[in-house]
Amino acid sequence: MPTITVTLRNGEERTVNAQPGLSVMENLRDNGIDEILALCGGCCSCATCHVFVDEAWSAKVGQPGADEADLLDTSDHRGPASRLSCQIPYTAALDGLRVAVAPED
Repeated sequence: MPTITVTLRNGEERTVNAQPGLSVMENLRDNGIDEILALCGGCCSCATCHVFVDEAWSAKVGQPGADEADLLDTSDHRGPASRLSCQIPYTAALDGLRVAVAPED
C-alpha cells in the first residue's frame, strides 16, 4: 500500500497508509494525524492543514496555485516548501511522500 511519512510538531515521524484519489490532508486526517485540523474540510479557505513538503518531493508535488498561495501568505511560518495539504492530490506517483506539519499560527 502507498504511504506518506509525516513529521509531527514534536519531531515524531509517522508513516501512514495512503489512498490514491484522496488529498494528502484527507489521508493524514483519516489516519489520526490530529495536528492537521483542516477546519474548512479541504475547501482551500483556511490554512490549518499547512505542511512543509520534503525538498526531494517538491517537483512531484508542484507549486501552490494562486488561492493557495494567498492563504499561505497569512501564515507566519510560510516557507519555500509550504503547501496546504488539502490542495495536494495524492496519487500513486507520490508513494513515499514526506511532509512535516507546519507550526500552528
